[in-house]
Amino acid sequence: MPDQIPSAPGPSTPLTESYTYHSKLPTAAGPYILGVDEAGRGPVLGPLVYGVAYCPVAYKEQLEELGFADSKTLTPEIRSTLLTTLDSDPDNLAWSVQVISPQAISSGMLRRPPINLNVQSQDATILLIREVYVDALGSTTTYQAYLSGLFPGIEFTVTNQADSKFKVVGAASVAAKVTRDACLESWVFEESIAEDGTPVSGLPEAAVSSGYPSDPKTQAWLKNSIEPTFGYPKLVRFSWTTVKLLLEKNAHAVKWTDEGQASLVKAFESGKGREKDRCAVAKDLKIVSVGML
Repeated sequence: MPDQIPSAPGPSTPLTESYTYHSKLPTAAGPYILGVDEAGRGPVLGPLVYGVAYCPVAYKEQLEELGFADSKTLTPEIRSTLLTTLDSDPDNLAWSVQVISPQAISSGMLRRPPINLNVQSQDATILLIREVYVDALGSTTTYQAYLSGLFPGIEFTVTNQADSKFKVVGAASVAAKVTRDACLESWVFEESIAEDGTPVSGLPEAAVSSGYPSDPKTQAWLKNSIEPTFGYPKLVRFSWTTVKLLLEKNAHAVKWTDEGQASLVKAFESGKGREKDRCAVAKDLKIVSVGML
């Protein structure tokens, strides 16, 4: 992998918030095709990255010969070379990534009501797409109808394993995977830098692993890196069940001031049926979400 991937944070730069990276815009005449894919949906460590790659329809035959495929089937060296290939013909080829930080994933999924990973993924996709093939994990028919409703007049193909069926999606897969790997391999802990810029000692080493809960290296890192009072650094997705169980078992218990006040807790629980996502307090005070107006 090159010393610096253009879509990853710079050297010694912590990933503190989500961001978008765009390569140079192509100048060739359209219409264009565009593929979308992600890397890092399942891991407990690091960011989730959505990538897009696009080129003119007239360039499709040339794209077929460049070697793009599902990034999971390629070696790190080949993926790195293919990312360079994406920058080799700026008149015709272009790519972008949306990097969703683990902090954003955690805060979204732990808020009330939660913003689950599907919604966060849809938001990232919508941010990146124009004319698109989408590699989907869930209900492809529903998602295709949803995107077509947002972008009328654009033809969508939403299908499983699109990264192996369409080269333009394979290119997007490479952009996402190489970016995520670079973020994880060169991770700089935000907690390692004090407010005055001086380094802070005592933090665990960066996790050199896939970040998946089933990965033995990830499991060892999670076991050895837990701090009983403060838990984990922000590299970790705190909303993952794996992390919740480890914290319950190995971290100090916390007693909240409202613990035991069942009526108070119930007042802020989400309602059911027509009142879903609206608690009793909001109903009594006639507070309506802006999203419901």
